[in-house]
Amino acid sequence: MASMSNLSKQSPAESLGMAFSGWGLSWGGWLDNRQGEWWLLAQIILIAAHLLPPWPSLERWGYRWPLPMTSFGACLFCVGVLLVVQAFWRLGASLSPLPDPKPAAALVTMGAYRRCRHPLYQALLLCSAGVAIALGSLLHVALFLALCLLLRGKARREERKLMILHPEYSAYRASTAAIIPGFPLLDWRS
Repeated sequence: MASMSNLSKQSPAESLGMAFSGWGLSWGGWLDNRQGEWWLLAQIILIAAHLLPPWPSLERWGYRWPLPMTSFGACLFCVGVLLVVQAFWRLGASLSPLPDPKPAAALVTMGAYRRCRHPLYQALLLCSAGVAIALGSLLHVALFLALCLLLRGKARREERKLMILHPEYSAYRASTAAIIPGFPLLDWRS
């Protein structure tokens, strides 16, 4: 009970600091991918590539992307950002950017994790789709598709580890969508 009262006395900054500690990142891991560091690196590269300008440029062809599409894409991006914050907050100390979960991490199945097993990945895909729609860019559509494949692979690795750490994960996995409910590439249930 004392640990619960200590948790409630923490400021949001302290809670966030605890979430970022203990990730297990090391130079050796970046070299040999021992905890899935290469998945994280590829994810960072794909997310950063969303900062590239739209290609092909529609304006070169004398076409302007419709404002309603730009607005819809921007709204979708904002919803994705809000969902990222919600999922981060819910994970708390179990948060890790690596596909290998923290050894002592609790299994979170409430809040955003009731909707799908990987709400952070779902939110990242919403952000990516929002950028592609807002810009009307084939390059960004390709980045979205690449991110779908990458996050699917990263999630599959993560789930293999979660099955070992949490025997109850099998039931959760069978009843809850993976990333996007009903989309075969991103929803595998056992």
